[in-house]
Amino acid sequence: MIRPLELFVALRYVRSRAGGVSLITWLSVGGVALGVTALITILSVMNGFEAELRERLLSLSAHATLTPAPGAAFDGDALARRAAASPGVVGASPFVEQQALLVHGEHMEGAMVRGVDPAREQSVSLLGEALVGGSLDALRPGAHRIILGRLLAFELGVGVGDEITVMVPTTGEGGELSPRIRVFKVAGLFEVGIQDHDSGLALAHLGDVQALAGDSASRGVRLRFQDVFAAPAAAPALAAALGPGLAARDWTVENSTYFRAIRIEKTMMTLLLLLIVAVATFSIVANLVMVVRAKRTDIAILRTLGLAPRGIVGIFLSEGVLIGWSGALAGVGLGLLIAYHVEGIVHFLERTFRFQILDADVYYVTRIPSLVEAGDVSAVALLALVLTLAATLYPARRAAGTEPAEALRYE
Repeated sequence: MIRPLELFVALRYVRSRAGGVSLITWLSVGGVALGVTALITILSVMNGFEAELRERLLSLSAHATLTPAPGAAFDGDALARRAAASPGVVGASPFVEQQALLVHGEHMEGAMVRGVDPAREQSVSLLGEALVGGSLDALRPGAHRIILGRLLAFELGVGVGDEITVMVPTTGEGGELSPRIRVFKVAGLFEVGIQDHDSGLALAHLGDVQALAGDSASRGVRLRFQDVFAAPAAAPALAAALGPGLAARDWTVENSTYFRAIRIEKTMMTLLLLLIVAVATFSIVANLVMVVRAKRTDIAILRTLGLAPRGIVGIFLSEGVLIGWSGALAGVGLGLLIAYHVEGIVHFLERTFRFQILDADVYYVTRIPSLVEAGDVSAVALLALVLTLAATLYPARRAAGTEPAEALRYE
């Protein structure tokens, strides 16, 4: 417990100008503040990009999917109705998927052809908002219409109204390959800003894909939950409740590669930026060591007047805490200010220096998003406080070890 006398002496030492101590004190405060500011800003931007990626991924992906065991009887319509009536589920739609080869003239591209029910698809994805050409209403059973990702259409050299040939590999009774072929007319284009979707996904009516692919297609029910973060826990429980033989996969599993990469980048950026705080803590150590050397006589007098070594430790712990925690609090305030206004700051820099950070011709995301999470801010602040507190231990113990007789010998 730090007493008022120790805190008073520490404040006097913080304002000390002896031997360049004041300059090092301000450099220490500034270093801690800079490190904390950079950490909060970068983590908020990384959170923003993660949220943007999640939103784009889930624009055409369901929160979870239920699939039957191979060879098991499956009624997609009935299962979708039962799932939609379950608590926490806001949408359910049956689907069929089959890898296929799309051909137009001399162009050939592989893609996943997904059969959907247009009426129900709106409840599990944002396909209607992702359309950049054509209409979802064109997907009618037997009409053989298809909606392509914009990049996929570009690779095939087609637009709305053009015809493409869809070939699905199937195996005959003798084991030989006998592809099924069907001509589809392009009824629309979509773009979500994710290459896997825009260049590798095509959507058609559920009945058309089922008729083309037959029993070789994958089938199941796509789900949308009221809370996207509840899907990892709710999907397996729902699968177990709806009947045996159902397997559940949620969006965190299906898109694990993307989010794992973001977590790795976030961790590495945190470790690198922590070096700024670490350097600042070393400057706190240097500052306190200089104060101890400059105040040896004062320490000896305080010891002679009856102040115990514990009191000396309290003085220098208080000084280190004042320096480090002032920097940490200033860094939190400045970091939050930048994180909440990062888009405005970026626009100002782009207008002032006439350059674009995220070029629309190169990147799908042309703005720098920011999402401040209280957990990240608290963790950064706590880590900075712990590091700066740890930096005071060695100088404080060294000051407490000062011998009054030795320090006052030549005074």
